[in-house]
Amino acid sequence: MRIVQLANCYGATSGGLRTAVDTLGAGYAAAGHERILVVPGRQWQVWELGSGTTITVPGTAVGGGYRMILRTGSVERLLERLNPDVIEVSDKYTLTAVADWAARRGVGTVLFSHERLDAIVPARLPRTGSTPPARAAIRAWNQRVVSRFDTVVVTSAFAEGEFKGLGVRSMRRVTLGVDLDVFRPRDPALMRPEPGSSVRLAYAGRLSPEKNAGLAIATVRTLASAGHPVVLDVYGTGPALPELRRLAIHAPVRFHGHVADRDVLADCLAAADAVLAPCLVETFGLTVLEALACGTPVVAAAGGAAGELLGEDSGVIAPPTGVGMAAGVLDLIARPEAHRRAAAREQAERHPWSRAVAEMLEVHTAVATGRRRSKSLIAV
Repeated sequence: MRIVQLANCYGATSGGLRTAVDTLGAGYAAAGHERILVVPGRQWQVWELGSGTTITVPGTAVGGGYRMILRTGSVERLLERLNPDVIEVSDKYTLTAVADWAARRGVGTVLFSHERLDAIVPARLPRTGSTPPARAAIRAWNQRVVSRFDTVVVTSAFAEGEFKGLGVRSMRRVTLGVDLDVFRPRDPALMRPEPGSSVRLAYAGRLSPEKNAGLAIATVRTLASAGHPVVLDVYGTGPALPELRRLAIHAPVRFHGHVADRDVLADCLAAADAVLAPCLVETFGLTVLEALACGTPVVAAAGGAAGELLGEDSGVIAPPTGVGMAAGVLDLIARPEAHRRAAAREQAERHPWSRAVAEMLEVHTAVATGRRRSKSLIAV
């Protein structure tokens, strides 16, 4: 198959979206398929990698280091030349228009839903995003989007909830994976040799309002105020950083910025006693799996999809308040360290990337085959 992946807001700090697109694409190529990735950039550019071809199309800067392809005419002309068997779209905004082009030409389409609009819009626009007119508009937009695609892929039960009652033509739930070689346990004695040191908590992710990193700071403040020796390491950057620095004044919080090197990030996660997952709108939570793979258990705020990744002994689902999350941390660290770290790693090992790739290829094969059959019937 020739699989073309389309993605907006794909950049150096894109986090989970970029990791998912790149890892799945590399898996398609390794399985013998032709993989082409099309993303926004400053200018037209083409380069070949072992994982396939990457093409950048001029996109508009939209802040935060991101770009978007706002008009799809250039993409559609490119697709004419690429002649794909199936198109995988990791965007729910402008690039969804490509599905209309594909339908006219009998090309299969898969929408990969990386976020819940009905959760993320209210989080970004708290005053207007949750009003009845806004929710109605979001639902109408989602209905229009999903009606264009042959299959919609979601990564969790939480993500699937957005489309309930919309009459999606075909939906598949595909759990993403984790690199079990890069993200692996380290020797805690080597990472933190001094006995009786502070409880080390970590947050890793983009620092944007909807990620709710302020809850991680509230958690550490609650613990510190109660006399618990604790420190929070924050790995990431984003538009909420100035406000988070203000919230963290006089609190035991250290900001490290974006960590691009995956091995270094794995070291950081492995050194923590627990990783905090405060986001209430997360549709998956790759950082949760990465932490678990490092043998670090997770305290996840109840509400998003992160809790779906936790086993009974590998983490805690806590109320989304500073007090609730702090109680979850204390519950977790009261368990024997060797047991909780082993349980975390065991939970992560249930989610290798190889399984996600295989399931996505099943989706693409079914969609491409269905479109070929439709073309054959029309020809007859």
